[in-house]
Amino acid sequence: MTKFDELVSWFSDKDRVIVALSGGVDSAVVAYAAKKALDYNAIAITADYKTLSDEEIESAKNVAKEIGIKHKLIEYNELKNPNFVKNDIYRCFHCRSELAIHLREVAKHEDVKLIVDGTNIDDLDDFRPGIIALKQNGVKSPLVELSIKKSEVRQIANSLNLSIFDKPSNACLASRIPHGTEVTSDKLERIEMAEIIVKKLFGVKQVRVRDHDEIARIEIGRDEMFLLFDQNKLDELDGELKKLGYKFVAVEASGYKTGNINVI
Repeated sequence: MTKFDELVSWFSDKDRVIVALSGGVDSAVVAYAAKKALDYNAIAITADYKTLSDEEIESAKNVAKEIGIKHKLIEYNELKNPNFVKNDIYRCFHCRSELAIHLREVAKHEDVKLIVDGTNIDDLDDFRPGIIALKQNGVKSPLVELSIKKSEVRQIANSLNLSIFDKPSNACLASRIPHGTEVTSDKLERIEMAEIIVKKLFGVKQVRVRDHDEIARIEIGRDEMFLLFDQNKLDELDGELKKLGYKFVAVEASGYKTGNINVI
């Protein structure tokens, strides 16, 4: 039995399920398995909580269409949550706790008892208070229960011909702001625009623009760093990001690393 068969089997004895579909490859594979096992009794829910980029929302919509799963978009504003806005080390806990509340509301309306997400076994190696919040709220993680790794998720997605099989991991835009610095809509908008500019100029996939007030610290996937070596484009980048309000534009020489925002 393949890993994907195991995942489908995990759902086979379930009644109805809601899959928290983020737009990433992990939740997409979970949604695909749920759809295959339960057909119309599987519902994908994507939350637009105003700290995700438009690109991620569109990715979720597109992959839901690829899978053919029933898909709903719910909206609320995390910036109205003072515990989230203060941006301490438990920001993700407050984020996922609020998400779980909204998912449970949908589940109650849809008469669904089971909610699942795309957390994989490798995610447990990092400090992820958001995972704790979801677990405390009864959200299940079939990839974890089946000990499926990120690399295996990508292999499954590739075998299923999902367009996002090689999509870089992402997180909400607030993850670009150092802990202890308040999250605001202006900062989030500036970060999103800055990352769009970097992607368009250099054709890179893995990008983080870390927002240190006057400084934009750009991280690129290490395998894509060579794409930055164009002085004309760097000059253009410098000018465009300064138009957004940054006084200094820096490139992280070591490349992208998850959690890098709090190393400085």
